Order: sequence, then structure tokens, then C-alpha cells
Amino acid sequence: MRRNRTAPRGRVERLELDSEALRGNLQGDPTRRELPVYLPAGRSDGGGLPLLVDLVGFTGSGMSHTNWKNFGENLPERLDRLIGEGQMGPVVVAFPDCFTRLGGNQYINSSALGRYEDYLLQEVVPLVEQTFRCGGEGKRAVFGKSSGGYGAIVHAMRHGGFWSAAACHSGDMAFDLVYGCDLPGTLNDLAKHERSIPAFIEHFEKSQKPSEREVHTLMFLAMAATYDPDPTQPFGIRLPCDPETAELIPERWSNWTTHDPLTMVSNSASSLRRLKGLFIDCGDRDQYHLHYGARRLHHALTRLEIPHVYEEFPDDHSNVDYRMDRSLPYLEQVLR
Repeated sequence: MRRNRTAPRGRVERLELDSEALRGNLQGDPTRRELPVYLPAGRSDGGGLPLLVDLVGFTGSGMSHTNWKNFGENLPERLDRLIGEGQMGPVVVAFPDCFTRLGGNQYINSSALGRYEDYLLQEVVPLVEQTFRCGGEGKRAVFGKSSGGYGAIVHAMRHGGFWSAAACHSGDMAFDLVYGCDLPGTLNDLAKHERSIPAFIEHFEKSQKPSEREVHTLMFLAMAATYDPDPTQPFGIRLPCDPETAELIPERWSNWTTHDPLTMVSNSASSLRRLKGLFIDCGDRDQYHLHYGARRLHHALTRLEIPHVYEEFPDDHSNVDYRMDRSLPYLEQVLR
């Protein structure tokens, strides 16, 4: 639904990309992916415009942000409104499809899920920039929410300079809180299937209506495949704990926490200082406890004297796309 029906309409072009980076992935996921790209009204291409790359949350795909949305705006409609009302200048936005058999990924390379970090940096961005003459050095930003927020902040920590700005909405961090709370439920679900990960996945894929709890279990398994993959195991997954007692296995859990933005931040200062802008926000009652991690990251960035914008807002983790009314104009402004 268009909230401003007088705002000029942009358009969404649909590219296709046959990925070398994803070839041979352990899940058997397709390498040929659709790549929607938003162009603002009145532009035959994106010549000279900033490029923003949208990383969606777990169970999502970039294509879900271009779909019709009831009682709200999809992202192209939001961009039309923000640009049409003068709240931000025109931009090109890419919506990569990074969905996997396990429900998504965290936008980093994994020997179990695939090389999604390389996919974005080496394939998605170059294709969009070459096709639409947009972006380039100093004019690229990455943004996302939840798993997408994790991807945005980790890319900023690893690839400042390639990315010139980033916005992290409710991103995964403080792994002890966000994933620790899902561990017992995951083990309970696996116990129904003789503690077999392949048996659980087979059950999930045959189910006509997986429960919310089962989706959380699949997510936990996807995180295991991301942060501590073992290609010798089915689906590349091994648990970070004893499946009977839930006791963490220190060396495996250490592999997870190496990827926690709170662990990464101190060694990422030089990359983060190359950014023109960094935006971080989170709801103050996030049901996955992510506001505590966001606060810790804010304090760490402040100690390191890394410029950033930090905001909390009175809401939880769900249906908070309206926060892009804050981040998208911010990203466009810092990239001018």
C-alpha cells in the first residue's frame, strides 16, 4: 500500500545472477538467483547514485522486501515516499536473495552453507554497479535487520572501505543471550527425533505447517552451520553442546563467539573508522534480548571513539520496518 499516493513511482528491475561463489554448496541450494534492484523515479539508470544493499532477516529473501504488503509499505514504496517527500535523495537499492535450505544465513562465508560473503562482495555488488552505473568507492552502504543487521555490522567490521556506511537494525549479538535461550528448546525438538539432525530436518521439510518452535530449532541449526561448520557431518552441522545435558563444549562454543560482533569489535576498529557513517538501533524490549547486546556494542564503540549513531525505540523485534525511515535517509546523506 502506498502511503503517499502522489509520490513518483520508482521501478524494480530484475536481474539474474549465476553464482560461482555459491557453486557446490553443501545444502544443494540453487546458484542461479534473482536479484531485484530499485531505481528511483525519473532515472533511466543509477548513474552517479549511491548503492544500498538490503540484507533481510532469517527466513527472508531480498524478494520479500519488494512484495506487496498489507497495511504498510514494501521497501520500494517506502523509498518512493522518502525520496518524493524530500526526506532523502535518490538511491539505487539491491535486494539479494540469500535464502538457504536451512532458512537463511548470516551473510558470511561458511563451508556448510556457502560463500555468501564472497557472493555479495564479488558478484552482487559488481553486477549491480556495472549494470546501473551506480555506487562505487565511497558510495556503497549495507543495511539490514536481525540476521541482516548482523550481516551489516559484520561487513562493516570486516570490509570498511568497500562499504562506506552501514545500518544495523536489531542485529544478532551477545550470542550467550540471543542463542543461549534457544538451546534447550532446540535439544527438546531434536530429542523427538532420536537427537538426529537429519531426522529433524526431514520432518521439518515434510511438515505442512512447521511450528514456531521448530522454525527456531532450524534457525539454531543454521547458526551452527554458520559459526562452527563441520563439512564431514550431515548438512555440515554439529552442535556446540552435549545433546543430553546441554553443557557447552568450550572449543565449539568458542568458534561461535569468535563471530559475535561484541568479540570482533576491538579488532575491527581500523575497518570501522573507514566508514562515513554507522547507524545502530534496537527496540528496548526485544524478545531475543538483542537490546542488551546493542547497548554493549554502543558502549564498546564509544570507548574506541568510533563515531556512530545509536538509538533505542519503544518496541520489540517484530514488524519494525518503520525504523528504515530513520536509517535510509541517514545512509543517503552520509554517502553524498
